[in-house]
Amino acid sequence: MDIDLLSKMVKELILDSDEVALPGIGTFVAELAPSTFSDKGYTINPPYRRLIFRQRQNDADTALVDFYAASNNVEAATAKRIIEDFLEGLRQTLKEKKVVVFPGLGRLRATRQNNFFFIASEDLDIYPAGFGLEPVSLKTHEETEDEISAAVVGLGAFIDFPEEFPDIEPVMEPVPEKKQEEELKEETKEEEKVKPTEEEKPAEIKEEEEVAPEEAKVEESVTRVDVEEEPKKKSRAWKGVIWTVLILVIAAAVFFAAFMLLAKYAPYALDRLLYTREELSIINYKF
Repeated sequence: MDIDLLSKMVKELILDSDEVALPGIGTFVAELAPSTFSDKGYTINPPYRRLIFRQRQNDADTALVDFYAASNNVEAATAKRIIEDFLEGLRQTLKEKKVVVFPGLGRLRATRQNNFFFIASEDLDIYPAGFGLEPVSLKTHEETEDEISAAVVGLGAFIDFPEEFPDIEPVMEPVPEKKQEEELKEETKEEEKVKPTEEEKPAEIKEEEEVAPEEAKVEESVTRVDVEEEPKKKSRAWKGVIWTVLILVIAAAVFFAAFMLLAKYAPYALDRLLYTREELSIINYKF
C-alpha cells in the first residue's frame, strides 16, 4: 500500500460517488459547480465537479475497503487493517510535514492547529458528463448554421397562426430587383406630375422663396455674432475675478505689514488698540 495506489482508488471511486471516506482522517467530497463568467463577463466557463476535503468521519462508508479487497483478492477484514495502518502513518506524516501529495488529485495540507484542507490539481477532471465542454468566448464567437436555425425556430414560437393552418410556416418571398426598380420609377414619375412648375406657382409662393434666403442670411449673421460674443463675455468675467483676488491679496499684505510695524516701533499704540485702560493698568502694574 502506497500513496499512488491510494490516489488511484480515490479517483476511481469519486467518479461514481460523491464521497470517499479515509478512516481516521476525513472524507473527500465532490460537488457540482455551476457555470461561471470570467474575462469581465465575456467568457462563459462550463460547469464542473470540484473535489474538497472535510475533516469529518463517516464510518458507514466502506467503499475504499471494499475496492481494495476486490482489487487484491483479500478479505474485507485484512483490507480494512491494511488501509487503517497506512492512513494512521499518513496522518502522522501530515501533522509533522504539514503536506501530503496525492498524485493526480492534489495536495492535502494541515494548519498549525492540525486542521486539514485540500488543494486540487488544476488539471483534475472528475466530471465525465462534462466531456467536451469548453469555455465559450463572446468576443470571437460566430453563430453556426445550426444555431441560427434554432434561433429562427425559437422566434417562430412567438408568432400566432390561424387554427385552420397549424402546419404552415412563415416564408418571406423575395421581391425581384426589377420590380423594385419599376416601382421606384413609377413613384418618381407621379411625384414629378404632382410638383408644380415655376410658371404654375402662385406669386405669393415665389415671393416667399425669394425672401427666405435673405432671412436665412440674417439669422446666420445673428448666430455668428452671438457665438463670437460668448467667449468675450467669459474672458471678461475671468479677468474681473482675477483682479478682485489680486486686490484682496494686496490689501491683506498691506494690513499685515502695518501690523508688524506697529508691533515693532509703537507697541504701546498697538496695546491701546487691543486692550482697554483697565486691562492696560493691570498689565503694567508692577508687583
